[in-house]
Parts: sequence; C-alpha cells; structure tokens
Amino acid sequence: MTANDAGYRRIGTGFHYEDLSIGMTFRTAGRTLTQADLSNFCNLTWMTEELFTDADHRADMALPAAVVPGALVYAFAEGLLLPMMQGTGLAFLEADVRVKGPTVVGDTLTVYCEVSEMRVTSRGDRGLVRTFNSVRRSDGTELLTYNPLRMLKLRGGWV
Repeated sequence: MTANDAGYRRIGTGFHYEDLSIGMTFRTAGRTLTQADLSNFCNLTWMTEELFTDADHRADMALPAAVVPGALVYAFAEGLLLPMMQGTGLAFLEADVRVKGPTVVGDTLTVYCEVSEMRVTSRGDRGLVRTFNSVRRSDGTELLTYNPLRMLKLRGGWV
C-alpha cells in the first residue's frame, strides 16, 4: 500500500481462504487463442517445433490447423484464473497436469474449477486450497486438466 492508496478500498481482490468451501465450483471468462498468441509464446519459450511453427506444411501433419503447445494452454488457464487469487494468493505449490486433447488457434478457452481440498496451515494464518481445473474449448471439449495446490490468505491473517 502506498500513501496514495490511503482511504481507497481495493476492488478486484481474489478469494480469501474463508470464501471457499469443498465442492464449490466456479469458472473463468473465456479467451480465444490467436496466431499472435501462438507466435509470441513459441518465440518466448523457444518451443519452435514445426508442429507449432510451420504453416506451409500442415498437410503432412496430424492436424490441419495451427496446433498450440499444452504449456501455452496451461499458462493461459493460470492467467484466466488470476482474478481468483489477486491480492490473496501467497504460493503455488504443486500440480499434476494432463493434456487431454489438441488445442488449435481459434479455440476459446474457459477454466472450470471445483474446490477439492482445504486445510489451514500449522501456523494458522493461511490456508491450503486444491482445486480440480478443467480447461475446455467453447464446445465443451476438455483440453487440459490440472489440480493446483495453492496457499491463500485468511482474512485478517498473514499479510
């Protein structure tokens, strides 16, 4: 908080531990993947495999459309989930990630979440929350799943 923040209530804060319960479900907004997204991600990560970067020889490949790396799908899913933990997330601890099907440029991604595990840490001022996250395209097809364990603030707890 800066001196300019004094007297202003913050909006857009994510879930505190107490806001969640096992079985609770929620979803993100959608986000359509563009060719620019694919190009930028491949350049940034050096994932320059022809499957992702060669537009001229698609006929020789398994899919005719521009395929998107699973790592990009995962990264975008985390970006879509950012509002869930904005200002309240303390740590990302682990996750098992499974790619379920191909994602291509033009697919619109939405993340569907269900809270599956919760516990307050031994310190008692923060909580651990695990969700099951299903990344789906707009037709409902599941593209990627993962189950992150995150540390979240408790209200009035650790800052």
